[in-house]
Amino acid sequence: MTPLVPPSLDPAPLDPTTPLNADFTDAISAAIGNFLDGQTEVLKPLGAELDPVQRIAADLTGGGKRLRPAFCYWGYVAVAGEPGRLRPALLSAAASLELLHVSALVHDDVMDSSDLRRGLPAAHRRFERLHDDLGWVGDPTTFGRAGAILLGDLLLMWSMQMLHQAGLPLEMLDRGLPIIESMRTEVTAGQFLDVVAQARDHASYLPGRTAGDDAELQKALDEAARVVEYKSARYTVRRPLQFGAALGGADDAADQQSGVHDQIRLHDQLGAFGSPIGRAFQYRDDLLGVFGDSAVTGKPSGDDLREGKRTVLVAQALAGADPAGRRLLESQLGNKDLDADGIAGLQQVITESGAREAVEKMIDHDYSEAMTVLADAPITDAGRTALTALASAAVRRSF
Repeated sequence: MTPLVPPSLDPAPLDPTTPLNADFTDAISAAIGNFLDGQTEVLKPLGAELDPVQRIAADLTGGGKRLRPAFCYWGYVAVAGEPGRLRPALLSAAASLELLHVSALVHDDVMDSSDLRRGLPAAHRRFERLHDDLGWVGDPTTFGRAGAILLGDLLLMWSMQMLHQAGLPLEMLDRGLPIIESMRTEVTAGQFLDVVAQARDHASYLPGRTAGDDAELQKALDEAARVVEYKSARYTVRRPLQFGAALGGADDAADQQSGVHDQIRLHDQLGAFGSPIGRAFQYRDDLLGVFGDSAVTGKPSGDDLREGKRTVLVAQALAGADPAGRRLLESQLGNKDLDADGIAGLQQVITESGAREAVEKMIDHDYSEAMTVLADAPITDAGRTALTALASAAVRRSF
C-alpha cells in the first residue's frame, strides 16, 4: 500500500466549481502515466515486440474527457469531504476507470471498423500499419484486429491491477469492489445488446409501423434506451459515482444501525442522478456522431451513419421521416461507402424528421430529472457543486 503523507503535507483542496480543471486532469494523467511506466519494466523482458503495445496504450490513455475518474473522485467528496492524505490513492483508483474505458473503446473500434479515435488512428489501424511497415506475412487487417483485441484485454486487466495497487485501505476497497464488478459486467453485456441491435434488419426495427403509431415508436425507443443504459449510462456516470461514494462510506452508518431504510439510500439516490445524466451524455454523443465537427470530436463527421448505429436519434428519425426519407435511411444507414454528399442527405432527413429536436428535448428532460434528484440528496456542499458542474459538462458539450 502507498504510504500516506503526514498531515502537515495534506494537499490543498481541489476546486469543486471546476471539477475537471487542469489540476485534476493532470493528476489523473500522471497516475496513468506512472502506472504504465511501471508496466514497461514488466513487458521489457518479454521481448521488444511488445514496445508498440506499450506506445499505443500510452497514446490512447493520454487524452479524453476524464469524466469517469471525475465522477468517482467527486462522488467520494460528496459523501466524505476532502480526502486529504488519501488523495493520491483515491486519484489512482479513479484513474483506473480510465483504463477500463479505453479498453472498451479499443474493442468498440474493432467491432465498428472505425478509423479514428481521439483524432488518432484507432488501435487496430495502428497495428495494421505496423504489419505493413515491417513487411510481415499474412493479412494486415487480421493482424490489426488481433492486436487491438489483445490490447483491449490487457487494458482491462491493467485497470484491475491499477485499482488494487492504488493504495486504498482494504476496508475502503472492499466497499467499492462490488460496484466495479457490476460495472464491468454491465458495459460488456450492454455492448452485446448493441451488437444485437445493429444485427437486426431495417424492416424489423419498427415492425409494421405506420405514421403516428406511437406504440411502435415507443418500443423502438425502449430498445435503444436499454442499450444506452447498460452500454453507456451506467459505466460513464452511475457506477463511477456510486463507486466513489462507496469508498467514502455512503450508507455505512445507516446500514449498521437498521439494515433496512425507511428512506431511499444515498447509493440509490446517486444512481437516480447518475443514470439520467449518463443517458443524456450518450444522447449528446449520438447527436455528435451524426452532426459533430470532426476537428473537435476526433472522429469523421457522420461516422455513426456509416456504421449503422441504431441509436435513439435513428429511432426518432425513422418514426418521423416521410416515406421517401425513411426509405433513404433504411437503404443507406450502415453504408460504409457513404461520401460527404450521402452523409449530408441523411443529416437532412434526420433534421427534417424532427429527430434532432426530439433528442435535444430528451437530453433536457433527463438533465432536469437528474438535477431534481441531486438537489434533495444529503451530500456535502462541495460534492453538490462539483456534481452539478460535471452534469453540465457531460451533456452541454461539443466533443
